[in-house]
Amino acid sequence: MGDLLTAARPAMASAPATAGRLIRIARIIARLNVGGPARHAISLSAGLDPARFVTTLITGVGEPDEGDLSAEARARGVHPVVIPELGPRIHPGRDLVALGKLVRLLRRLRPHLVHTHTAKAGTLGRVAARLVGVPIIVHTFHGHVLEGYFSPTRTRLFLQIERALARITDRIITVSPQVRQDLLARGVGRPEQVEVIPIGLDLARFRHGPASPERLREKLAIPPGAPLLGIVGRLVPIKDHPTLFQALALLQTHDPPPHLIVAGDGERREALQRLAQDLGLASRIHFLGWRNDLEAILSELDVVICCSKNEGTPVALIEAMAAGVPVLSTEVGGVGDLIVHGETGWLVPPGHPSALARAIRELLADPGFQAKVVPAARAASLGRHDLNSLLRRMEALYEALLAGKQCQ
Repeated sequence: MGDLLTAARPAMASAPATAGRLIRIARIIARLNVGGPARHAISLSAGLDPARFVTTLITGVGEPDEGDLSAEARARGVHPVVIPELGPRIHPGRDLVALGKLVRLLRRLRPHLVHTHTAKAGTLGRVAARLVGVPIIVHTFHGHVLEGYFSPTRTRLFLQIERALARITDRIITVSPQVRQDLLARGVGRPEQVEVIPIGLDLARFRHGPASPERLREKLAIPPGAPLLGIVGRLVPIKDHPTLFQALALLQTHDPPPHLIVAGDGERREALQRLAQDLGLASRIHFLGWRNDLEAILSELDVVICCSKNEGTPVALIEAMAAGVPVLSTEVGGVGDLIVHGETGWLVPPGHPSALARAIRELLADPGFQAKVVPAARAASLGRHDLNSLLRRMEALYEALLAGKQCQ
């Protein structure tokens, strides 16, 4: 794989001059499902200075139960070019078709820079950019799939692919220092090549709260005084909802027992609903599906929980912190760069229902702790993950990379 990538001969001329001209960017992502990477890609496509940049967002098609942000992209003036074969699942035949379509599209667009997001799009997009001779190639790791996703054999294969791809990538971006350290420890990229740029979000609606309360407790017949917990995200194995459900079962003696809001959807929904039934929790776990009014839902929650086996920087936690809701998470991936244990939230080891249940119990029992961490968490979220800061940093990076290429 590495020899093929190194030997691929560019089909375009070397970097064209961009002084006084719009910089053409092709941004490639596997699908616009509900989640941090898609929101990040849409925000960058919509928000870069139009006097200096023009972006084409290229995307595949996600699974039916993942939710879709294409309408949100169009509402922000971004009209994605869809390559149906560029989906998240690995399929050699369809992947070759997607690669061919990417090559033809990039030859037509002649971008100065290709920026890829997520593993599948990062592989096909970077190979296509190399084959076409795009001057600058950038890839963002929103976390990574090198732990917790696949078997050891497949993980080793993907690691070799990422190491090879790093050799044709001008800049690798990670969303947190911990993800950067992890990639470098695995031999992906060189220290001077890998840069941390935190994700940026428009958090105004969470900072100011909902225009009107959701009144979820009344709609769901939650008893007065019962604590209301929440988890937001895809219903997929890496998010490890079973550990949270088992922790909730250990809190039966809490008076009154807490209820749980599950916002999101995915391939594991039916299995998780059966698990809730088997654990005797069907009346206390409420599946809401995808929602676009999270600011209203967050306003009614006592704690927001992330129990993933691996993460980059969870958007759900950033939004909860901005909304002033205490957060509790497993200490995985880049979460430790977002939450300082005991100062801006609470961290527990992954895959331990008893530790998670104990942390929930302690959080609910200590209003003083909540009063201390909420202001600090809100300040950290709003200060570190401002959308305008992301846009200005990315613009500066693109221009510096292109200027450096022209000087070579």
